[in-house]
Amino acid sequence: MDTTLLHTVEANGITLACRTWGPEDAPPVLLLHCRGADGADWTPIAERLAAPPGPHRVYAPDLRGHGRSAWPGDYSFEAMSDDIRALLAVLGVDSADVVGHSLGGIVAILLAQRHPGVVRRLVLEDVYVPAPPDPPRPPTERPEGELPFDWAMVRATDEQRNAPDPVWWDHMDRITMPALVMGGGPTSHIPQHLIAQLPEVIPDARLVTVDAGHLVHETRPEEFLAVLETFLDR
Repeated sequence: MDTTLLHTVEANGITLACRTWGPEDAPPVLLLHCRGADGADWTPIAERLAAPPGPHRVYAPDLRGHGRSAWPGDYSFEAMSDDIRALLAVLGVDSADVVGHSLGGIVAILLAQRHPGVVRRLVLEDVYVPAPPDPPRPPTERPEGELPFDWAMVRATDEQRNAPDPVWWDHMDRITMPALVMGGGPTSHIPQHLIAQLPEVIPDARLVTVDAGHLVHETRPEEFLAVLETFLDR
């Protein structure tokens, strides 16, 4: 039986869609999707996290410019981070374990830097270190047809990914909560040496590699869950 609840809230001046699973009084876990996906991408993982014997209250929002959330035309990683902080406030969640994949991982990093009190533990799935890539990554080519996300969001995040605010790097030591960095191994398009740098600049972080490519939670869900649940139960 599908126990997902999809609802929308007003937060940070826009409409955000969010899916929830699990008992309302269970420990909260927030799942942030990659670019081009939406909160439904997490459904198999969320269902497992929300199930007994150790259920969690799981939240998986659509980031701005994605899915059923607003497409306001104004996009930045900082704005997405502010959205999530406002969403948690509206939901009445004081703090949560935060899991971010790819773009969602950068959003999670900024949330942990700027609002450390709301992040109990941080999990980064195949997320690169927030420094300018060398060489710069070329612009993403637009697929044909109608898209379930705003292409203006892709252009904006492409630009910001190649020229991130230096403050992102300078404030990595502000991430003081326990952190898990999960790399996808050699088949991922994300250079793994950049992922391996994150535990060097996050004080309480450890690195685990699951040879699954960039979509670790989708390609190897059982291994992903085993690593994640061990970390959340520590």
